[in-house]
Amino acid sequence: MTQRSALLTPVLLSGCLVVLMGFAIRASFGVFQLPIATEFGWPRAEFSLAIAIQNLAWGFGAPLFGALAEKIGDRRAIVLGALAYAAGLVLSAGATLPIQHQLYEVLVGLGIAGTGFGVVLAVVGRASSAENRSMSLAIVTAAGSAGQVIGPPVAEGLLALMPWQGVFLTFAGLILAVLLVLPWMRSPAPASKAELQESMGKVVAGALRDPSFGLIFLGFFSCGYQLAFVTAHFPAFVTEMCGPIMPGGVLHSLGITTTSALGAVAISIIGLGNIAGTLAAGWAGKRYTKKYLLAGVYTGRTIAAAWFILTPMTPTTVLVFSAVMGSLWLATVPLTSGLVAHLYGLRYMGTLYGIVFLSHQIGAFVGVWLGGRLYDAFGSYDAVWWIGVAVGAFSAIVHLPIREIARPAAAVPAE
Repeated sequence: MTQRSALLTPVLLSGCLVVLMGFAIRASFGVFQLPIATEFGWPRAEFSLAIAIQNLAWGFGAPLFGALAEKIGDRRAIVLGALAYAAGLVLSAGATLPIQHQLYEVLVGLGIAGTGFGVVLAVVGRASSAENRSMSLAIVTAAGSAGQVIGPPVAEGLLALMPWQGVFLTFAGLILAVLLVLPWMRSPAPASKAELQESMGKVVAGALRDPSFGLIFLGFFSCGYQLAFVTAHFPAFVTEMCGPIMPGGVLHSLGITTTSALGAVAISIIGLGNIAGTLAAGWAGKRYTKKYLLAGVYTGRTIAAAWFILTPMTPTTVLVFSAVMGSLWLATVPLTSGLVAHLYGLRYMGTLYGIVFLSHQIGAFVGVWLGGRLYDAFGSYDAVWWIGVAVGAFSAIVHLPIREIARPAAAVPAE
C-alpha cells in the first residue's frame, strides 16, 4: 500500500498536530474576555473588537498564505505563520491599551491563517488519494475540534495559576514547538497536464466568474458569523445569564461549580461534538451531494440557535445546545473544501479555499464585533443571536443552486 492510498499518513498526522495546536489557542480567546476587560475596566466592545480584527486578519491571511504555500512551499508558509502567531501573542501580553490589543491581533490572525485550514487542508488534500480525500479533510478538521476541546479548559486552568499575560506567553511557546513536526509534512503536488499549464491568475479568475463559486463564498459567511460569535462571547454569555449550578447536582459533582467554568466546558463540549460531526461529514461527503449536505448543516444550526434563544437558559440547555451545535460546528469545512477541490481541482486549492474562507472570516468579524457593540448598547446578546439565525437560513438556501460538476480543468477523480 502506497502512502497516498493509506489514510493515516505522516502528512495527515503532522497536519493534525499543527491544526490542533493553532485551534486550541484560538478557541481560548473567549476565556480572556472577562479577565482582560475587568483588569483594565474596558467596555465589552474593546476586546471584542480585538478578537474581531483577529478573525478578519485570519480571513485576509488565508488566501495570502494559500498562495505563499503554492509559491514558496507549504512548510515555509507554516513557519511564517507560526512566527507571526507567536509574535502577536508575546506583544499582546505586554499590551495595556485597547488599540494595542487590536493591532497585535492582526499578527495573531495572520498566524492562525498560516497554521490553519487554508494551508494544511491543501497539503493533506494533495497527499491523499481520491478515495480517502473527503475523510482525510474531515480528520484534519476534527483535529481542529480537538484543539477546541482542550484549549478553553487549559486556558481556564492556567489562569488559576498565573495572570493572563503569562498564559499568552505560554501559548506563544507552544505554537513554536509545533514546528518540530514539519519534517514529516512532505506532500506531493499532483496535477493534471491542463492544471500545470494554467497560471494561478487564470484559475482564480475563472473561479471568480463562476456563479457557483460566488454562492459558496456567500454561504460561508454565516458559518464564520455563528462560530466566531459563540467562541468569543458564549463563555461570558453563560457566566452572566445562566441559572446557578445547584450544589449536589451532577455538574457540581464533576467539579463544575460556577457558571464561568460551565462556559469554558460548553466550548469544549462543542469541540467534542464537532469531532464526531466532522468525521460524519467526511464520510457523507464521499457518498452524497455536498451542496445538499451543506444546506442541511446550516438548517440544523439555524433550528438549534432559534431553540436556544426561545428556551429559558439553564445549565442543562447550555449543555444540550453545545452538544447539538458541536455536531454541526465545523462539518462545513471538509464539505466546503472538498467541494472547492471537486469543482476546480487540487493545483490551486489552497488559494481558492482561502478566498472562500475570507467570506467566513468577514462573517466572523461581524459576529464578534457586533456581539460586543450590541451588548454594550442593550445589555443583551439577543439581537446578535437572531441575526445569526437569519444568516444561517440564508446560507441553507444559497447552496441549493450550486452546480456540483467538475470544471474542465479540474482533474479530480470521481469520488
